[in-house]
Amino acid sequence: MSNTAELGTFLRSRRAALDPAELGLPAALNQRRVAGLRREELAQLAGISVDYYTRLEQGRGRNVSDSVLDALARALRLREDEETYLRNLATPKRRRTRPSKPQRVRPGLRRLLDSVTVPAFVAGRYLDVLAWNELGGAIGFEFAAYPASELNIPKMFFLDETARDLHPEWETVAKEVVSNLRSDAGKYPDDPRLPQLVGELSLHSPDFRRLWAGHSVREKAHGTKLIRHPIVGDLELRYETLRLPDDPGQALITYTATPGSPTEQALAMLASWVAGTEKARRVVYE
Repeated sequence: MSNTAELGTFLRSRRAALDPAELGLPAALNQRRVAGLRREELAQLAGISVDYYTRLEQGRGRNVSDSVLDALARALRLREDEETYLRNLATPKRRRTRPSKPQRVRPGLRRLLDSVTVPAFVAGRYLDVLAWNELGGAIGFEFAAYPASELNIPKMFFLDETARDLHPEWETVAKEVVSNLRSDAGKYPDDPRLPQLVGELSLHSPDFRRLWAGHSVREKAHGTKLIRHPIVGDLELRYETLRLPDDPGQALITYTATPGSPTEQALAMLASWVAGTEKARRVVYE
């Protein structure tokens, strides 16, 4: 889908998500054939003509000004990450970031990854898994068990049958994964990788198709996650996403447990088990 077509679809989805009652508008069902605001109501809130707004929704808008984007963001009550997505779609020539060569993790970042004692991994564009430490590759999906072409978080969540067992809150986390993936859609308009990935996931996963059609956009930087580990049981973890200043396409993601909690004890047990497993592997291969 082109950026202009996606812009129109995104505008329609955000317009439909608005509650007329919250804006002081009549919301009687017999007066409204569709959910959310009408085009003319949204245009009035944004201070632009209905004809111009209609062209934007129909994918016929070109060179949208910053002032119009500001007005649309306010009228649609967009969050910061949604507004960034809107601008990436509306002004790709001015704002887009071309994808770099194949993603590489700097040696210094790898050393940092190996030195931290908490579970951690490095994510790249489209939530590809680029590197991890021993605990990071053992708290949920076993990254080392996947071929390089399948080291992608959306693929794991929607195509791996173990995903729902590992994540009791699967629906919530899956929505977050899709929202994060969509946030990349406007950043790299010349990269064929994203449409290929979305096509593959849409073909094989009805759940992905359903969530992708929601047009939710969100870059989650921190939060909590519940993982049901097959060896040490439930892990209630806090995650932090640390973007790299010189490469915003990569992020170091770490997981921590509350001090003195059962999860902290479970992570210690898991660390011992992982160390023992690695020692056994070294013996076998030596």
